Amino acid sequence: MWQGLILCAALTGAGYILTQLPGVHDLGISPLVCALLLGFVAGNLPGGTALATRARAGLQFSTRWLLRGGIVLFGLSLTWQQITALGPRILLLDALVVAAVMLIGYQVGTRLLGLDRETALLTCAGSAICGAAAVLATEATIRARPASTAMAVATVVLFGSLAMLVYPLLYPLTGLDEGLFGIYIGATVHEVAQVVAAGDAVGPAALDAAVIVKLVRVMLLVPFLLIVGRWWAARDTGGEPGRLTIPWFALGFLGMVLFNSLVQLPPQLHSALIVIGQLGMTMAMAALGYETRLERLAALGLRPFLLALGLFLLLTGGGLLSVRGLLGG
Repeated sequence: MWQGLILCAALTGAGYILTQLPGVHDLGISPLVCALLLGFVAGNLPGGTALATRARAGLQFSTRWLLRGGIVLFGLSLTWQQITALGPRILLLDALVVAAVMLIGYQVGTRLLGLDRETALLTCAGSAICGAAAVLATEATIRARPASTAMAVATVVLFGSLAMLVYPLLYPLTGLDEGLFGIYIGATVHEVAQVVAAGDAVGPAALDAAVIVKLVRVMLLVPFLLIVGRWWAARDTGGEPGRLTIPWFALGFLGMVLFNSLVQLPPQLHSALIVIGQLGMTMAMAALGYETRLERLAALGLRPFLLALGLFLLLTGGGLLSVRGLLGG
């Protein structure tokens, strides 16, 4: 147990240090992604498989319990007041974006590109909701393979980073005002950190709107996990209605949102709990990376990236049309 936990902690610490390097910091890459990459590199070095065998208990604890605990504490980033202040049209916009990306992306991934269901679902979840955190939460619900999870996170990094560069260039071409363009950013860019970077490049009004809209999109993770859990169970029973399996960590996430809405914790304690949650998810990401083998990623090929490219185009183009249609931009 302790070997695996120490290994994940070391990779997590290295991931946080890596994010502070000038080139990496400017790209807005999160510690979760850096820990995954470092874990992947370490796990594929000579002797990595042997160490993984000895450290398996700690690696499994990280990918199961630390991951779920981190998702629960992630709920402290959002309040019901933030959600209701936006009004019903913003909620409809976020729901439309998530539903369109999931439904269209899954069909394209499995039928046109021939991807397995796990990889297609995880790739769509990362693009539709909240990047790596959504991939991890979905992985915890369907018990996906590490290779599928790692590939989905890689697509989030690539196209989320591309969005940070493209969106500020799009701003003067769209004709939207700064606040409305911020809503567009929050509804369509992958990661929270990437939303912050893109919104900040446009302006303060865009940044404020983008962050709140993005956090509401994160909130949609809860109903998404409930639907996916039911659908995945039905798939395993040959199409019969599956027993509704409610992920406890999704309810815990929702409970933390309610708690954060009703109780004002001391700022230092609030920040510490969020950091603890981030550390838990980052250690889980390091463990997933360490258990991912290069040959399994190679077997997936370029198809997940083609799917993610299609989803990126759907988000940028379809998202802009949705903002204009619903909000009159």
